[in-house]
Amino acid sequence: MDVTSQRSTLDDRPLGKAERARFFVSERHGGLECLEATFRTHVYAPHAHETFVVGTVVAGCETFLCRGARHYVGPDDLTFVNPLEVHDGEPFEDGYSYRMSYPTVDFVAAAAREVAGEASARMPYFAQPCVRDPEGAALFVQAHRLLDQGEDALAGDEALLGVMALLVARHGGVRPRSLGQEAAPVKRAQALIDDRFADDLSLDDLAAAAGLPRHLLIRAFRRETGATPHSYLVNRRVLEARSLLRSGVSPAEAALAVGFFDQSHLTRAFKARHGVTPGAYRAAFRH
Repeated sequence: MDVTSQRSTLDDRPLGKAERARFFVSERHGGLECLEATFRTHVYAPHAHETFVVGTVVAGCETFLCRGARHYVGPDDLTFVNPLEVHDGEPFEDGYSYRMSYPTVDFVAAAAREVAGEASARMPYFAQPCVRDPEGAALFVQAHRLLDQGEDALAGDEALLGVMALLVARHGGVRPRSLGQEAAPVKRAQALIDDRFADDLSLDDLAAAAGLPRHLLIRAFRRETGATPHSYLVNRRVLEARSLLRSGVSPAEAALAVGFFDQSHLTRAFKARHGVTPGAYRAAFRH
C-alpha cells in the first residue's frame, strides 16, 4: 500500500468507456485538490492519502472498504477518510458520479481553529467513513461547483469555509465558538466592501479588516446585517451598476466596472434583485 495523491492513483488505472475524471486545484485555498468524476467500472486499489478525503456522490452508488468494514455512499451521504487511513473504492451496480476534495491537515486544522475560536483547537477526527447528511452534502456540492467554476472568488471562499466549518463541527468533534459583540468588526468589513467593491476581495481580506476569524465573521456579518459578506458585496455591485446603467453605460461595460466576472454574471444578480435584466433597466432611461 502506497501513500499517494488521488491523481497518481487514477493515472495507474486507465479509465474505461463512458468514464471521466477531472482534477482541478483551488490555489486560493492552499492548493486544495478536487476531483469530479463518473465511474462505471473503475476500481481503486487499496491506498491512503496524507490529506483528508471529503466528498459526496451526486448520482448512483460507490462502495468502499475502510476500517475493516464495507460502506455504500449515495446522494445525501458524505464520505470522510482521515489521513493515512487505507481505503479502496468501486462502483456499485451501474456506477456513480461524485465530487471529492482532498484538504490538507493544515487546512482542516485551520478550519477547526476558526470554528472553535481557539489556537489550540483539537484536530478534527471523522469517526464515521460514511454519514447520511443531506444538508451537508448539498452544501458541499455547492461549494465544490463554485470552486470549479471560478467565476466568483468570494462566493467560493464563503461556501467552502462554511461547509468545512459545518462538517468539522457536526462530524469532526469540534465545538463551535459562541458569538459575542462583533458589531464594530462587522462595520469594518462592510467599509472595506463599500470602498473596494470592484476588487477581487477574499474572505481573508475581510477577516483581516474586521479582526475576526473568517468563520466567525460570516456568522457575525449575517447576524448584524441579515446578509453574508458575499451577498452584501453582490448587492453593493448591483447598486453601483444601476447608477452606471442609468447614465447610459452598456451592461457589459457596467459588469466589468463594478467587479462582476462578465455580463451574464451581472444579469443573474441584477434580475434576482430587480426582476428585470440590466438591458431592460437601462432602456427605461433612454428616451
